Amino acid sequence: MSEQKQQHEASDYNLSINEKKVLIALGELESTTPETLAEKTSLKPEAAMQSAFLLEEEGLAKVDEEVSVNYTITREGVEYADNGLPERQIIEYISEPVAIDDLKNQLSPKMVGIAIGWLKKKGWADVKNSMIMPLVGSPEIGDDEKILSKFKQYAQEPDKSGIAFTEEELLEKDSEKSALKDLLKRKLVIKNEEKYRYVSITNQGRELVSQGIEIGEEITQLTSQLLKTGEWKKKNFRSYNIHTPPKPIYGAKIHPYQRLINQMRQIFIEMGFTEIKGEIIQSSFWNFDALFQPQDHPARDMQDTFHLESTSEIDEECKDNVCAMHEHGGDISSTGWGGRWDENIARRNVLRTHTTAVTIKYLADNPEPPVKAFCIDRAYRRETIDPTHLPEFEQLEGVVMDKNMSFANLLGCLAEFYHRMGFENVRFRPGYFPYTEPSVEPEVYIDGMGWIELGGAGIFRKEVTDPLGIKHPVLAWGLGVSRVAMLKLGLRDLRELYQSDINWIRKSEVCRL
Repeated sequence: MSEQKQQHEASDYNLSINEKKVLIALGELESTTPETLAEKTSLKPEAAMQSAFLLEEEGLAKVDEEVSVNYTITREGVEYADNGLPERQIIEYISEPVAIDDLKNQLSPKMVGIAIGWLKKKGWADVKNSMIMPLVGSPEIGDDEKILSKFKQYAQEPDKSGIAFTEEELLEKDSEKSALKDLLKRKLVIKNEEKYRYVSITNQGRELVSQGIEIGEEITQLTSQLLKTGEWKKKNFRSYNIHTPPKPIYGAKIHPYQRLINQMRQIFIEMGFTEIKGEIIQSSFWNFDALFQPQDHPARDMQDTFHLESTSEIDEECKDNVCAMHEHGGDISSTGWGGRWDENIARRNVLRTHTTAVTIKYLADNPEPPVKAFCIDRAYRRETIDPTHLPEFEQLEGVVMDKNMSFANLLGCLAEFYHRMGFENVRFRPGYFPYTEPSVEPEVYIDGMGWIELGGAGIFRKEVTDPLGIKHPVLAWGLGVSRVAMLKLGLRDLRELYQSDINWIRKSEVCRL
């Protein structure tokens, strides 16, 4: 009875030909390396190990992995083992304060540059007013120098730098571990890891081998020839495990951020807007002055704007009208900003800080109604990089110019856009911008986060439109594209939109039903 049971258990295993070959070989070898196993079975090492892992899943074999770690010295490490670390050479060379520039002229500038930080870190010297001031005479030999000296007896020449030590051989005490980490950071010592695998047979595997394993032809695919001749009746077919999860397949798709940009673009096109493009480099005239921003406005400071050395020419008629508007309010009931408007400031080029520079130039070139245009493109500001700010970002700018346009039309247009983007609750909070009046900040409600502000909007002031010959109301808005993307994609850090995380891209939703 036990004989029948044992035979039945053996027949339960659905082993491939390669698995049978590996199991039979392990029955003879007991434990071996992948290379020996491959030679014994006449399989490639990769195929032999794949079969070994499958046998391990069945409990018939065991794969053990060992990691061997050793350390070798680099060519630069050999040099410092012979001549001393840069900080040692410097501290032994000087006996009184010395100027860094003088020391670079006397010694290697590279060595001095390396030594300065380590002299301060080790407390051997201080640096003030471009002077190196020694704090000790001849310091004691440090742990990092002791480690290098162990390599020295085996690595007097660069071609002998391959001698390897284990951590136990290299270190005499635990306190030297931090010194070894410093040498690794300085690329004077290299850490090498080698993995070794060993394959052995289990008791369950031995029992199966003892019953006898037959290696016969197996058919993995039914062909038309087998069907026509009837040979399929005599063949042994390889069984399939329908419960084995298939390998995931990631089809090609557009980046999640680009998909959202395309969605926004499509919404405005469907609403009857024309997409426009403009140059990244803009004159300060179109980026600031034409929008009635005073020339001493904080937004023009180096903290916010990338200023360039180049300049641009300005249209004479536009220049004169904008100048008059800034200085005394032009021909309308405005006082302007007062003072003297400087053409040289207006001609200076900048990286556009907003895409409004593109839309205002488009309006100046097309002053007759109706105009419905939008621009979705990149803008640049000198921002400190953090989870919500980057020096480069996308902005969605739009304008509507026509007769009898009103503030209500603006709110309705923006509400329609956000509803089409999937935000159910939209509201508008009063805001202030130098070139629109009245002004609002659109907000959407997000569960768990509350109301989130997504941009700015308003009606261009007459101080903006009148100098450009625009006689009808202009509805204008600038929306933060990346902020919308963070909300739609569930991100907490803006930088994730631009990181090359292939796993996130693969698993991101193509669409949300």
